[in-house]
Amino acid sequence: MDTLAASPARLRLELKPVDISAYARGNTGVPYVTTFNSGQSDRKKSGPHLMINALTHGNEVCGAHALKFLFEAGVRPARGKLTLSFANVAAYDSFDEDHPGASRYLDEDFNRLWSPEVLDGDRESRELSRARELRPIVDQADHLLDLHSMQTESPPLALAGVTRKGLDLAKTVGAPAHIVVDAGHAEGTRLRDYGAFGDPDDPKSALLVECGQHWLRDSRAVAIECALRFLLRFGAISEELAAAHLPEAPPAPQRIIEVTDAVTVRGGGFDFSGPFTGLEVIGAAGTLIGRDGNKEIRTPYDDCVLVMPSRKLRAGQTAVRFGRYIS
Repeated sequence: MDTLAASPARLRLELKPVDISAYARGNTGVPYVTTFNSGQSDRKKSGPHLMINALTHGNEVCGAHALKFLFEAGVRPARGKLTLSFANVAAYDSFDEDHPGASRYLDEDFNRLWSPEVLDGDRESRELSRARELRPIVDQADHLLDLHSMQTESPPLALAGVTRKGLDLAKTVGAPAHIVVDAGHAEGTRLRDYGAFGDPDDPKSALLVECGQHWLRDSRAVAIECALRFLLRFGAISEELAAAHLPEAPPAPQRIIEVTDAVTVRGGGFDFSGPFTGLEVIGAAGTLIGRDGNKEIRTPYDDCVLVMPSRKLRAGQTAVRFGRYIS
C-alpha cells in the first residue's frame, strides 16, 4: 500500500475519481478506449496517430479528469488520429476514501509490465491481462502522452527517458517546467519505454508527465494543460482552441535534470532522514538522506537533486533518484 497516500488525515482530498462510465464502450473493441479519426486522406495532411493515456495507476485520477475534459469539450483531431485511453479502470473503480492510495493497482504495477518478455510470458494478473488487451492499441500510436501524479507535493515533472527524441518531445510540448532524463526502474519496463517508444532510432515517441500530488486540484489543471499542449505540438488542434483553455501566462522556462542513480530498496526497512518531497537540492556530496536497513544512503555529488522520493519502500522498488541540473 502507498503508505503516505493511505493517510487521508494528512492530505487534502481535493481531487477525487470522476465518473467515466460513459466511455466504457469506446469504439475500438477495447473497453474504455476511443479513437477519433480526422478523416484526412491526403498523406501530407493526415498527420500522426496520437494517444493520451490515463489511469496507468488507478489512484492517479488527474488523467481521468483530463480525458473527461477532452471528451466533454468535443476535442477532435484536425489531422491524423487521436486515441483516448483509460488504462487500469478496475483499480480505479476500487477507490476508497479511507485508503485512497490502495487503488494504485490490484495485483501488480501496470507500469512495470511493458517488455516483450513479460507481455508474451506465462505470468497472469489482472494488470497484465489489461496490458495485453491494450497492447494492439498502443502499437498503433505514433506518439504517446501518459498522464500520472505523485505521492508528494512536488512540482510537476516531465519524464523524458534517455533518448534524444524523448527530450525533444518534452521540450516542444513546453510544460511542465522540470524535465527529468531518466532510465526507469529496475522493477520493470514502463509504458513510456515500450517497444518503439524506447528505440532511439524509431520516430515514435512518448512522454510521461507527473502532474503533481495525487489528490490536489492543481494536478487536474496540469494534466489538461499538458494534454492540450501535446495535441498542439502535433497540429492536432488549432492554436485558437488551445488558447481558449490554456493559462494566459506562458509556461515557465524549462530546466533539465539528468538522473545518474536510482536507489532501489534492497532490504525491508528503508527510512528517509528527512521529510523529502522532491526536487530538494542537497549541497554537499556524502550527505545522509536515508538508510536501507543498515546501509546508509548518501548523495553521490554536490548539488544533488532528489527526484520523486517514494514512500512505498518495498524491496525492489525505487526509493529515490539522484540527479543534477544540466544545460
